[in-house]
Amino acid sequence: MSEPPALSEDIPINNVDAPSIVLELIYQLKIKDVMHKTVITARKTDSLRHIQLLMRENYITGLPITEGQNLLGIVSIEDIIMALDKGYIDSPVEAYMTKEVIVLDEDMPLSFGISYLNKYHYGRFPVLNKKKELVGIITSKNVIRTLLVEMNREVLRLEKLHQKEARPPDKYSEMSFTTVRYDFELAGRASTEIKKALKHRNLDPKIIRRIAVASYELEINQVVHSLGGTMDYTIQPDKVTIVASDTGPGIADITLALQEGWSTADEWIRSLGFGAGMGLANTKRVSDEFSIESTLGAGTTVRSVVFINSPKEE
Repeated sequence: MSEPPALSEDIPINNVDAPSIVLELIYQLKIKDVMHKTVITARKTDSLRHIQLLMRENYITGLPITEGQNLLGIVSIEDIIMALDKGYIDSPVEAYMTKEVIVLDEDMPLSFGISYLNKYHYGRFPVLNKKKELVGIITSKNVIRTLLVEMNREVLRLEKLHQKEARPPDKYSEMSFTTVRYDFELAGRASTEIKKALKHRNLDPKIIRRIAVASYELEINQVVHSLGGTMDYTIQPDKVTIVASDTGPGIADITLALQEGWSTADEWIRSLGFGAGMGLANTKRVSDEFSIESTLGAGTTVRSVVFINSPKEE
């Protein structure tokens, strides 16, 4: 049994076209920064009626079923309604809970939590740590509340910043970061830092957004699809160059890889919300210059250039 779409409202945020301040927050914040850490749970031997009472007393519409800190399943208000309707409300929950549960990792960027909520329309997602233990639960209300608080802090910070004299921007600089396979805790770090560096140079927010999109897509591609790599940035007076090099399996057909929706991601990667086949396509779309070289078994290098005074539209 699973929760129907009506139990969750979409979060009106697009991970590509949202305002810069929002994009920076959803890439910088982690799921663990947003989730509700005090989780109300039930045991598999508890009756559905007992769970109904827990939901009523705590004003919630679903809760995880656990054994210790291990997640066994989840029950929604729709499951309770069905049990009442069909007369098995006093039965143990084990036979009626949803056992195929979609979860989030606490170290994932918040952007993935937003994607999950908008894609699956579930009311909540359990959050696990690296030991696969239940450590929290996230809902759209958690996301919106946290974003409002963080946006308020950011607005106050920007107001103070504008009160100070802006320092002259560097004409040339380089930045470099490493990525590690499946390391969601650091995913998005390089993209956050390049955005900060570009903001110090008072660049057009539209240009910064294009660079951030290219950077984030390439960085996440390395975390998900490669064995790890490097993200190198060169900032010049007229352009920003990103070179993403990895030691992954390589790409057999670059033409196919650039097609929107084409992906080699396995089922596990797709279950985490990746593998949509848009990473390289999105990077090429926002770039003024784009090239890719790949050798099977030896890795892939992608070069993206965005001209600072480019009139190109996304």
